[in-house]
Amino acid sequence: MGIAAWLVWRVGGFRAARAALVLFLAQLAVNALWSWLFFGWRLGAVAFADIALLWALVVATLVSFWRIRRLAGALLIPYLLWISFAAALNYSVWQLNPQLLG
Repeated sequence: MGIAAWLVWRVGGFRAARAALVLFLAQLAVNALWSWLFFGWRLGAVAFADIALLWALVVATLVSFWRIRRLAGALLIPYLLWISFAAALNYSVWQLNPQLLG
């Protein structure tokens, strides 16, 4: 992820890739929030909504990076696959443990 952002930044700095890099920073913040929602505060439904938003932000970031430098976009594909798997786990664990995760 960091290498992908660096490749985009190298194309023209923050000004040239502002929208793509802002999306990158936004998805990082949403990603960090998910851990607190799911593990810390045990809010399964809210965590699932957060990871759905995260998935959409990563798709938008991937597309933005791809348009600037294809390699940067391609480097985010494993991350998107991981988030897809994590979303399925989040949903399953939440549904199987309503007493613990609301």
